[in-house]
Amino acid sequence: MHPLLAGRFSPYAFDPAGAVDDAAREVLLEAARWAPSAGNSQPWGFLATRPGEVDHKRILPYLAPSSARWATDAGLLVVALTRRHSGDPTIQYSEFADYDLGQAVAHLSVQAQAMGLAVHQFRAFDLDALTEELRPAPGWAVVSMLAVGRPAEAPPVVRQRRTVADLCTAPWAEPGD
Repeated sequence: MHPLLAGRFSPYAFDPAGAVDDAAREVLLEAARWAPSAGNSQPWGFLATRPGEVDHKRILPYLAPSSARWATDAGLLVVALTRRHSGDPTIQYSEFADYDLGQAVAHLSVQAQAMGLAVHQFRAFDLDALTEELRPAPGWAVVSMLAVGRPAEAPPVVRQRRTVADLCTAPWAEPGD
């Protein structure tokens, strides 16, 4: 496995001095831009903001206490959105929108790792209140957030992961069915 994938981890502490400058932010978003998507629809969008910026101050009040403890020190907070509908809530834009957003976030995460940064994806925030605050365009939905920055902790020596055999066990059937 590639070392960038093997070394990836989601830190629970970021170095508050680990700023993400304009060039780094641009490269991270460029990596997300090149992710594959169904029909090349690219149904993702990001609000990427840093400490001291107006949008950063808008987002912070909606973090849950569990994520606010570590996410506020990240050099970049990213709100990840997906375009699920064409503007009319009855007309689906892409049935794969959330999956495609995940691809874009994965690309951004691997690029961050290559740059010596780490990404911690999270959903510990008030989704309804943040959506109300940001008021995304019709058809768009806030899905998750990412904290990006220089980790203030070492990667874990041992990481617990499911086995490949477990991943390939059919979750929809009992053995012998």
